[in-house]
Amino acid sequence: MTRVGTIRQVEDVPNSDKLVGRSILAGLKKERPNLDVLRGKQTLFVINLTPRKMAGLVSEGMLFDIGYADGMVPVLAIPEQPVPDGSRAG
Repeated sequence: MTRVGTIRQVEDVPNSDKLVGRSILAGLKKERPNLDVLRGKQTLFVINLTPRKMAGLVSEGMLFDIGYADGMVPVLAIPEQPVPDGSRAG
């Protein structure tokens, strides 16, 4: 299930050179030079995944971005205008 959400915090995950996050961990450190620009952005999240332990923390979903699988620098999948958090995609 994919839902729209707003990135509220971007935090460094200790003992990881890749992960950032709080309740959803995402491997963004090596893709973006300034993670602070993500704060406050709406994007798509996959939320019906089984929680997964990563670097000693639990991730309860996945950030949906575009381009990584094609070898591009990923970009966020964002709504063209603000919508309520929790809005369904698809």
